[in-house]
Amino acid sequence: MGEAQSGAGSPESSSAGTAAEIDRDAALRLAFENAGVRKEDAYNVQVERDRENDISIFQVEFETEYGDYDFEIAAADGRIVGADYEVDEEWLDKLGGSPVSLEEARRIIQSKVPGSDAADIRIWEESGDGRGRFEGELLHEGIQYEFEIDPKTGVVFDWNADMRE
Repeated sequence: MGEAQSGAGSPESSSAGTAAEIDRDAALRLAFENAGVRKEDAYNVQVERDRENDISIFQVEFETEYGDYDFEIAAADGRIVGADYEVDEEWLDKLGGSPVSLEEARRIIQSKVPGSDAADIRIWEESGDGRGRFEGELLHEGIQYEFEIDPKTGVVFDWNADMRE
């Protein structure tokens, strides 16, 4: 899936905004990049201005043939402060790709959360439902991340990020 999130920053200080504030298009680009989704694959795209945990955000939602995506992106600096998506496992079965190890899966998560420390990522192998996967969690800069990675492809197919107060 996608790679980087923008770096951390402080919430905007006025309703008029600041020079560093991102716009609607930048918020959408960040969501596509983080999800690893091409713009051409998305439909029912919605980007709305809102407030969450007392910060101004862009609420970004879109669908693809293989999953639904929701993001909350801080308008002040582009930091992803909330995310929720799950990719259809049947779609994963159609992908090619190279298998990844537990350590490679850890690096995939670290690349999605810039500035995180690999030692803080809790990750384990799970196969209770007959489908192998790596599951894990990470708490970084006040955001709790939970994830599942397909070990056959390295695709993050379930991702959740929630700001903790």
